[in-house]
Amino acid sequence: MPAEQIHLVRHGEVFNPQGVLYGRLPGYGLSSLGQEMAQFAADDLLSRSRPVTALVASPLQRTQQSAEPIGRAFDLEAALDDRVIEPENRFEGKRMSGPDSALLDVRNWAFLINPWEPSWGEPFGSIARRMLLAMDDAWNAADGGDVVIVSHQLPIWMVHRRVADKSLAHDPRRRRCALSSITTFERRRATGAGFNSNSGTDWVEVGYRDPAAGLSANATDVGAV
Repeated sequence: MPAEQIHLVRHGEVFNPQGVLYGRLPGYGLSSLGQEMAQFAADDLLSRSRPVTALVASPLQRTQQSAEPIGRAFDLEAALDDRVIEPENRFEGKRMSGPDSALLDVRNWAFLINPWEPSWGEPFGSIARRMLLAMDDAWNAADGGDVVIVSHQLPIWMVHRRVADKSLAHDPRRRRCALSSITTFERRRATGAGFNSNSGTDWVEVGYRDPAAGLSANATDVGAV
């Protein structure tokens, strides 16, 4: 039988003393605070008393580390799925604020001409499609219970906006997807409007929690542009 709910969990704070946009760059794992945040997410899921039967993670270090406490809580090993990875970004390895911001370098301005696609990285539509396909497959492969997918801010936000039938273009500063937050979805019978899956049902967002909110004041969150 398929899953009951899918929980999209964002990774915790990353150790990033240079304050760069790390994107898909290797070697960016969780900070000690990020590890604590990831544990908060695992504790929140465990407190719901729901059976979690499958765990999926992006192949990047920070998401695999964020999946570890969830795996321990439910005695699961994370399966890696490239479709839930961070999007590629032309500003990887660069600082996005301060006097040495990549946005102040005229050589980068050509990458900023189309914020609706966006021109600096993977198109928003592509991100939403691959995420929804990964969710479809995880949902159908589950033996009942819930599925947890540990991913990244922009992919999770693209699912939120696609399911809500909103424009995928948006202001990155207004994403509601905090570090170690949990956005939960279910399937409901398709009504035709807002159709977003290929199985005769619609994805519906049913919850958002920020279990590590109390730690956020001390966290550094360098999200994608």
